[in-house]
Amino acid sequence: YVVIGSCLFTLRIPIVVFAEDNETVDWINQTSQDFCVTQLRQRTVPMDVEQIREYCLAKDDVTESFPFGESALVFKTGGKMFVLLMLDELPPQMNLKCDPEKAIELRETYDCVLPGYHMNKKHWNTIVVEASLSSENLREWIDDSYELVRKKKRR
Repeated sequence: YVVIGSCLFTLRIPIVVFAEDNETVDWINQTSQDFCVTQLRQRTVPMDVEQIREYCLAKDDVTESFPFGESALVFKTGGKMFVLLMLDELPPQMNLKCDPEKAIELRETYDCVLPGYHMNKKHWNTIVVEASLSSENLREWIDDSYELVRKKKRR
C-alpha cells in the first residue's frame, strides 16, 4: 500500500494470465480494475495522520510527545492529554475526550466510534478515521476534546 495525501492506494502488480479467448482476458482485466477502484474508495480517509497532527498543533498551548512508545502520538494542552493518535493503525485511530452523554450518542450514530481503548470509556472514544466520516466531524470532535481538557485545566 502507498499513502498519498489522505488516500491509501493499492499497488497493482501485473499478473500473467493465459486465456484462449479475448473475452476471458477482457473479463479478467475489468474485474481487476473494478476491484482496485472499490478498494481505493473503501480506503479513502477524511484526514491523514499528518493533517490531524497539524490541526492539533495549530491550537494554543499544545505539545506533542510519545509517552507510550513511538506508535502513540499524544497531544496535550496545559499538560493534559486531549488526543492519543495511534500511528501504526490503518486506517488511523485516535482517542478523544468526550462529554459522557455525547460519547454514547456518537457510538450509537457512527460504527467507527468505539469506547476509548485503554481509556476511561465514560469519557473517551476511539475514532477509527474512515471514509464514512468527514473532516468536519473529526475537527469538531478534536475541538470538543481540546475544550473539555482546557476547561478542566482552568478550574
